[in-house]
Amino acid sequence: MTENVFVKPDLEYFQLAPLLIVFLMACLGVVVEAFLPRGRRFLVQTALTLTGLVVALVLVVLNAIQYGADDAAEEGLAHGDGAAYGVLAAMDTIAIDGPTLFLWGLILVLAVLGAMLFAERRLDGGVSAFAGQAAAMPGTDAERQASTKGLEHTEIYPLLGFAVFGMMLFPAANDLLTMFVALEILSLPLYLLTGLARRRRLLSQEAALKYFLLGAFSSAFFLYGAALLYGYAGSMQFGRINEAVRNDTGNQALLLIGIGLLAVGLLFKVGAAPFQAWTPDVYQGSPTPLTAFMAAATKVSAFGAILRLFYVALGADRWSWQPMLWVIAILTMVVGTLMALTQSDVKRLLAYSSVAHTGFILTGVLGVQSTGDLATGEITSLQAVLFYLATYGLMTLGAFAVVSLVRDSGGETTQLVRWTGLAKEAPFVAAVFAFFLLAMAGIPLTSGFIGKWAVFSVALAAGAWPVVIAAVLTSAVAAYLYVRVIVLMYFRTPLAEGPSVTTPSVLTAAAIAVGAAATLVLGVVPGPLLDLVGSAGEFIR
Repeated sequence: MTENVFVKPDLEYFQLAPLLIVFLMACLGVVVEAFLPRGRRFLVQTALTLTGLVVALVLVVLNAIQYGADDAAEEGLAHGDGAAYGVLAAMDTIAIDGPTLFLWGLILVLAVLGAMLFAERRLDGGVSAFAGQAAAMPGTDAERQASTKGLEHTEIYPLLGFAVFGMMLFPAANDLLTMFVALEILSLPLYLLTGLARRRRLLSQEAALKYFLLGAFSSAFFLYGAALLYGYAGSMQFGRINEAVRNDTGNQALLLIGIGLLAVGLLFKVGAAPFQAWTPDVYQGSPTPLTAFMAAATKVSAFGAILRLFYVALGADRWSWQPMLWVIAILTMVVGTLMALTQSDVKRLLAYSSVAHTGFILTGVLGVQSTGDLATGEITSLQAVLFYLATYGLMTLGAFAVVSLVRDSGGETTQLVRWTGLAKEAPFVAAVFAFFLLAMAGIPLTSGFIGKWAVFSVALAAGAWPVVIAAVLTSAVAAYLYVRVIVLMYFRTPLAEGPSVTTPSVLTAAAIAVGAAATLVLGVVPGPLLDLVGSAGEFIR
């Protein structure tokens, strides 16, 4: 009889350090909430969160330096030669390679900027954009007393930390079970944070309920798809699934249905059509700092997971899932662009713009996966998508940060009609927002133009010309949409009670400045970032 022997897990602490630091930061935030007096929590939580995120970012950079040194030493090969090196950590459940490190760095940068927006207090009379007492019913005396006393939920900082931890684990997962756990870790804090807006509480709570219910359905689809794929391959690990697909060793029906169900769960998180229904309501109802962070970081994390699943686990079955993504990419671009044309709310307009951008990024997913199949100087699908995610994340977070500055007597105002003549009231704010809109439209000398050029070119090289044609046409329509908003701000007469712009603290101003500077620099000098995504190599298999 064979005796079962417990094997001590071997953890690669240096490689896992960024993940562990973020998790430790979130846990310490919970301890702070439990033991520190309420009046001192804000400063401690803000400092703890920003410090933890910056330390994690530094560790990512150190890991990337070590990764580059190891790759250069490995038979004298460079990353761009198509070699894929890295470490399978935590008992082969987490893959730490070049794309993982790039995504971790990008998520942490967005998280730092998001935490700065969370800490903003000047815009709303010295209080946070988040509810003072979430347990109080909207419109009741208890809620008014909470606002009068300046109460706030500093629990938002550990919730942010746990969400960032899940976002980092999601694209690094090397098996379906770990990916599902990461999906839930990143989603649950966002469901809670969505319902914590200080103003328009009923709209915020409605958005949280919609997000939770639809998110629960999408998670169930993902879990069921994982079970079917396990039934097909006999393993949850991506490498073994890929081997089973290559050898065609299972029931093809299980494989195809499993791919479809997994795609539903992942495409929901990026807001692809026809799974985008939650996006405008959640973006509109959430506190604007959360909307900025969620719109940018969640899409980066979820697309990283999509790339790893379809390229690593299912790359050998490309012809099964590629036609599905063709249809979804075209549908997403069309739905996002056309629905954006009908919006009268800035946040809903940007939400449908986010849907359209999801379609553009999916166009890049359809490109060529390996540098071995490309001519010298061309980029892979992975590199194009990573570049687009970086440009999209920074411009989107900056745009939503600008939205938080425009106010009226009732607080933040997002109705487009209230933005009429904004350039006369605040020319600098209008100029920055117009610049972000032009970048979203893909105008030259902005990062949006280079990002679209990258994903369109890789899709065209792979023969997905119908998707590229649809992308170019919807980009032209979207350009009209963005120009219409610019005309509203610059060439329309303000209402009797025009918009006003509140001067933000240095935190929000810095977040906007970083987003605008990155959008400009990456549009004028995209080479360094393209070289960086090129040096990231390919996914470890």
